[in-house]
Amino acid sequence: MVKVFVPRESAAGERRVALAPDSVKSLCATGAELLVQAGAGEQAGFLDVAYESAGGKIVADAAAGYDQAGIVLRVQAPEDGSDGVTALRDGVTLISSLQPLVRLELVQALAKKKVTCFALDLVPRISRAQKMDILSSQATAGGYMAVLLAATALPRFFPMLMTAAGTITPARVLVMGAGVAGLQAIATAKRLGAKVEATDIRPEVKEQVESIGGVFVDTGQLAGGEGGYAAEAKEDFLRKQQEILAEHVAAADVVITTALVPGRKAPVLVKADMVQRMKPGSVIVDMAAGQGGNCELSKADERIVVHGVTIIGESNLPALLASDASVMFGRNTTAFLKPMLKEGKLETDWEDEVNVGAAVLKNGEIVNEKVREALAASGGA
Repeated sequence: MVKVFVPRESAAGERRVALAPDSVKSLCATGAELLVQAGAGEQAGFLDVAYESAGGKIVADAAAGYDQAGIVLRVQAPEDGSDGVTALRDGVTLISSLQPLVRLELVQALAKKKVTCFALDLVPRISRAQKMDILSSQATAGGYMAVLLAATALPRFFPMLMTAAGTITPARVLVMGAGVAGLQAIATAKRLGAKVEATDIRPEVKEQVESIGGVFVDTGQLAGGEGGYAAEAKEDFLRKQQEILAEHVAAADVVITTALVPGRKAPVLVKADMVQRMKPGSVIVDMAAGQGGNCELSKADERIVVHGVTIIGESNLPALLASDASVMFGRNTTAFLKPMLKEGKLETDWEDEVNVGAAVLKNGEIVNEKVREALAASGGA
């Protein structure tokens, strides 16, 4: 019987857990044994007793779980140390978010441990794998939280109000990037009563923006990408887009930026001079702050005020909605892992395009072509 271990996340500020109790119950039904570190779900609102009621077994500490585990499930990729890479047994299967194209040293460290590793952030974006898509589920949580942070930082109401003291006009919100996070931000801002504009370089999202009540700002700069992502834009392309958007940024009370290109530094969409033109009291929430930032002035995991504009660079927004974000992450993970579990044993189908697409390492050997190329380009093995 394979043992699946869910450790308590060790990254600073991480409140999520890889499996909520409902997912533990689902995986136990396959015959696998579920081990959960004591307190793993507390910050997400899930007590140990809930995991035990779902069929899980509580282990006192990380070492006890890692020593037994054949499969380790995490939200964040493991770091070096006694509760991370070092703790993994040789030959274990690791399933987590990983960002392998930008964390090449971690890939090499895992390879030395002969680990089989699946990066959930590499799951192919095909119809069959939608229920496994952690990028979409966590972006949903992030887009929602970005608007709430903006609303609490903005020194005015979001909705229009008719009061005895007169009419309060609605806040103006500009969302830059209309992927999953952006669309959730648009919908949330609309529910709060704001007037919402949105922009994106992908032509297919205009209808989606308008369907949830947003006004699409057409910059004339359009470029579709692969897998639902925006393509990496060239400098001249971005300059022209910024020129068109400058007036909209200046008029906005809130700007929420969401633009990311997988494996690359986030594109700069809001320059310092654009921030200077914004009204005092305005707010920017930069959802790409952890990957360099869409705003030139953003600082990851900091809230700063520049020219009277509050710039929020929270890099882990889903962790602020830890309970529901964990439930969604756990269901994504369960949908990915469950087909591999047969009568309590791990039987990976290496012909399945979902498994192949998410695989980074197989028994320590790098099996992802893009990761191999990135390592070669960096001078790695």
